[in-house]
Amino acid sequence: MNYGTKTGESRTRQLSTAALRRALSPRSAGVVYALGALVAALTITSSVQGRPAYLSAVNISNILDQSALIGILAIFMTVVLISGNFDLSIASTAALSGTIALDLVDQHGVAVALVAALLAGIAVGLVNAVLVQKVGVNAFIVTLGTLTAVRGVVQVILDGQSITATDTSFHTFETARLAPDRSVALAVGVVLVAVAAAVGAYGRNKNRPVGTVVAVAVAGFAVLAVSLFQPDLLNQTVPVWIMLALTVVTSAVLRYTVVGRNLYAVGGNAEAARLSGINVDRYKMSAFVLNGAMAALVGVLFAGKFNSVDPTVLTGGELTVIAAAVLGGTSLFGGSGFVAKSVVGTLILFTLSNGFNVLNIGSNYQNVVQGGVLIAASALYTATSSRGQSFLRSRWSAWRGSSSQAASTQEEAAPIALPETSLVE
Repeated sequence: MNYGTKTGESRTRQLSTAALRRALSPRSAGVVYALGALVAALTITSSVQGRPAYLSAVNISNILDQSALIGILAIFMTVVLISGNFDLSIASTAALSGTIALDLVDQHGVAVALVAALLAGIAVGLVNAVLVQKVGVNAFIVTLGTLTAVRGVVQVILDGQSITATDTSFHTFETARLAPDRSVALAVGVVLVAVAAAVGAYGRNKNRPVGTVVAVAVAGFAVLAVSLFQPDLLNQTVPVWIMLALTVVTSAVLRYTVVGRNLYAVGGNAEAARLSGINVDRYKMSAFVLNGAMAALVGVLFAGKFNSVDPTVLTGGELTVIAAAVLGGTSLFGGSGFVAKSVVGTLILFTLSNGFNVLNIGSNYQNVVQGGVLIAASALYTATSSRGQSFLRSRWSAWRGSSSQAASTQEEAAPIALPETSLVE
């Protein structure tokens, strides 16, 4: 008999069960549950009202296409938030890069226009990084200033007019559709499910990444379901595939590399990270520069989508991006966040808009509901966090203590009721 081995296996099984329960908890997977519930509600409502099927391949493709560019911005906004900073200039940066790209493409070609647009985005990100990390100005103030200044540069370039490019290369690229072969998609789904099963079952004494196993399994089953029942969904635009690829790559970098772990450490406690030998300035500044570069890419794609830009392009887009990251559970105080959840948060926002349009509900109600969803999500994340639970427990204890004290005071103040027999005597 080997009691030590059995105890170790039992302990490992308990830890795995606890990790699985934590991965499926409302705090970890709540945004996914919310998206599922929202889609189910819209599907039922559309069916009851006799409208076209909500979950048709065309409608789902529209939602994905509308979400793609904001989803890409949300991925790298999440990276900046994880590093402990904030970037309000992201939409203005994208507008500037899109404007530069369309302004140059006719005279200098696609390559020059693309490089100039990317350099503009990197320059804005570098300005933000230097002012925040080297000069020490608050990130909110700096990026609010660059938001206004960069938007002003866009208006100067356009001079109040919209511009349209004759060269349609960006438009052709942005609207192109890529559809992998159905057999290839089936093979990818089978491989993902097999990898999840193998990692989940590999060695009872191994420290298995339960959350990642669940995510890979869900992705594998989703690919299999699409390949078998909705193969038309495999035909998506280029921005959708870029968003999916960046989600996978960025998630893997943040989860499995030293760079990702250091970024979380920098955002969680910069001083502790500095004492551990991490170059805090490098990580925080790199997040800003990367965010600027990706905003430039999105700006070029957005300009290519319509092959035209005007002075109001992407105005207010930064708030949608931040809302998507917050819906995904990213902390505004750094050190916490997942890019995949931010993409799911983006899908929630655009699913809401799409649902309102399908159900023919006025735009005034859309803002009310979207704001309510954002507040409810923030409240849920706060209430389910360890700090929030401690706060709620302390308030509950204080309330119970005050109630008990009030009850005992009333008992002491109330006259003592003597038994009837005593009164008779």
